[in-house]
Amino acid sequence: MTRVDGTGRPYFTIGDGYALYQGGVTEGSLHRHAAFQVAIAVQGEVAMDDVSGTRHSDVALIVPPMVGHRLLQAQALRIFYVEPHCAFADELRALCDTGITPAPAMSGLSEEDVRAAGGRPSSDLDGRLLEAMRTLLDEQTSMPALAAQVGLSPQRLRALARTELGMPLTRWRIWRRLARSAEALREGRPLSVAALAGGFADQAHFTREMRRMMGLTPAEAVRALEASAAASRVERDRAGDR
Repeated sequence: MTRVDGTGRPYFTIGDGYALYQGGVTEGSLHRHAAFQVAIAVQGEVAMDDVSGTRHSDVALIVPPMVGHRLLQAQALRIFYVEPHCAFADELRALCDTGITPAPAMSGLSEEDVRAAGGRPSSDLDGRLLEAMRTLLDEQTSMPALAAQVGLSPQRLRALARTELGMPLTRWRIWRRLARSAEALREGRPLSVAALAGGFADQAHFTREMRRMMGLTPAEAVRALEASAAASRVERDRAGDR
């Protein structure tokens, strides 16, 4: 079990239906996720700008999928990326508006809370859309073939994705490719190998897409993973001494 505490120490992991990064962030560029983002300040407030330059700040903020934003520098944040096809995303849809939404009730959100609903399917989304998204988790298939598989025309599937997800399925596919690459990083694979695991042309392509969709570079993710592994080893050593 992962323990997310208030120390702000770097940590990055991927679970069923979610990913979690904890640590410091630098002031980044404008980016859009293909997932919900819940950004929580370990201390003080989290702040970000939207596409118009309007600043939002609170102890916790929710960003819906494909809403452009730019995180401001912070020493310690907990950032959850919640995939829109899981049950926990239903809770977020009920809480947030179409843009960046203050969510002080989420300030105590833990990985255990998200994990409990991350593996269950959404009850809000059309079942045919859920089937298409599940197919794209593991398979590389053309959009016409995918639409036929779920009993829709390509045009109807595209419209359904835009209406219910707020994004095209092509963006979801890239997000899932990033998840495969990030999982390879978590397993200790080199950046070049992780890029290939997600189907990216090269390491530079992987870096561009990860920065564009997560506001985080692979190198930053690796540093968080290494720091998390080191902290875990220290905890195990301390437990063995007791």
